[in-house]
Amino acid sequence: MSENEKTQKKSWFKGLQAEFKKIIWPDKKTLAKQTTAVVVVSVVLGAVIAVIDAILKYGIDLLVR
Repeated sequence: MSENEKTQKKSWFKGLQAEFKKIIWPDKKTLAKQTTAVVVVSVVLGAVIAVIDAILKYGIDLLVR
């Protein structure tokens, strides 16, 4: 490994560290609200997809008979 490659890797890790310092982590209350929102939307979307799937299956079964 050349000296230039080592310098590039060190520079990349320093840049990564600098970017991580810019992150603003949410507090527990915000995190809980966002997690709840994601779970609720996922469950609702899953239910909608399941209903559409059941309707399509029923319709296709009628056409096949």
